[in-house]
Amino acid sequence: MTVVQERPARTVRRPPGPSRAETLSILRRMVRNRLEVMQDVATRYGDVTRLPLGPKTMYFFNHPESAKHILADNPANFHKGIGLVHARRALGDGLLTSEGDLWKKQRKTIQPVFQAKRINRQLGAVAEEADKLAARLREHAGGGVVDVRKTMTELTLGVLGRTLLDADLSAFKTIGEDFEAVQDQAMFEMMSLNSVPGWVPLPQQRRFRRAQANLDRIVDQLAADRIARPSIDGDDVVSQLIESTSKESDPAAARIRMRDELVTLLLAGHETTASTLSWAFLLVDQHPEVRRRLHEEAVEVLGTGQPLTLADMHRLTYTTQVLEEVMRLYPPVWLLPRLAVEDDEIAGYHVPAGADVLICPYTLHRHPDFWEDPERFDPERFAPGRSDRRSRYAYIPFGAGPRFCVGNSLGMMEATIVLATVMRDLRLTLVPGFPTVPEPQLTLRIREGLPMAVHSIA
Repeated sequence: MTVVQERPARTVRRPPGPSRAETLSILRRMVRNRLEVMQDVATRYGDVTRLPLGPKTMYFFNHPESAKHILADNPANFHKGIGLVHARRALGDGLLTSEGDLWKKQRKTIQPVFQAKRINRQLGAVAEEADKLAARLREHAGGGVVDVRKTMTELTLGVLGRTLLDADLSAFKTIGEDFEAVQDQAMFEMMSLNSVPGWVPLPQQRRFRRAQANLDRIVDQLAADRIARPSIDGDDVVSQLIESTSKESDPAAARIRMRDELVTLLLAGHETTASTLSWAFLLVDQHPEVRRRLHEEAVEVLGTGQPLTLADMHRLTYTTQVLEEVMRLYPPVWLLPRLAVEDDEIAGYHVPAGADVLICPYTLHRHPDFWEDPERFDPERFAPGRSDRRSRYAYIPFGAGPRFCVGNSLGMMEATIVLATVMRDLRLTLVPGFPTVPEPQLTLRIREGLPMAVHSIA
């Protein structure tokens, strides 16, 4: 007689974390300072934390191997989660928030616009916009003050219009403010878990509705202008979307899709780069030796007065290192929320289906096991050869896996050219006494702007 032994029941490991009794305190702190809470949790509980927040239980993973599993090894099991799901009321079903077949369709439509050959052809346009920016800043030389965050937003919208849309966005005067309202509303939806109906006449929600109406008009105008004046190559985003949505059987659905995808691209395409450049100018001002080296490299590479080439771009090595270190400390996308579709096991812990899963580049980029003296601003971390010993997933400013940021190449090109162009001739210094506080919205921006004085370099 064969005796069949029963397999012992599997022990389900429960990650460490605060008790439910601490939930209210954590939620209150999250409203005031989300970054501080995430950093405290990572320090207190380690690489895996179970966070019971109100009606939800979240699993916070803060290790490169966990990020690799969630973002790259098993991405189909992790859909967009808290925050981005709640942002749908603000953004619709664009590339940031969509899933499944719709996301694949959108990615396929937009991918050709970001091919390397096409992006490389935009080098001249980006350099021209950077030169125009430097000229505008020189008008304030001698100590005049500009809001760098606002200035970078205007710049990146201009570059986006020329390089991706084949359109002049300067005619849409409110677009920057409209996107601020969209970000504010998306974060409000996240923190309130969609518990406040959209019709409630809160000042923030009224501001968002006005912004939404403005953005709808802008999208309609961009599409109408392109239909009336087709671009020569037809390879810009608006042309691609017109072609793709023309195949929709329902005109109303086609218009909604056009709106959602363009609004998402307009937001993601300018806000992340504007945020990175703002932090870069602030950090460079705080580190004179970094500023000196940036200036010397910019003079050497850009000082000839000849049109910028791809070969010149590759010579801006220290400028690139500075930007990579800026994005380590202040990643433009500070949180990557996911929702587990089915049960999974991560870092030895059971994650149930339906669980909210969080990866926070802001804390991961400060993990002491992978970054020496992690709070120190040190561009040499990214010097040739230094990154070889570091886990690929310890640094994910553009995400990872199938949802790796499609616009990363254009964003890095733009930020590199702009930073070098400005640092060649000018020095920007923070207005004394102004508090620079990180504001984690959909992107990690500087709260209340960034007033800096402009000085010429003799």
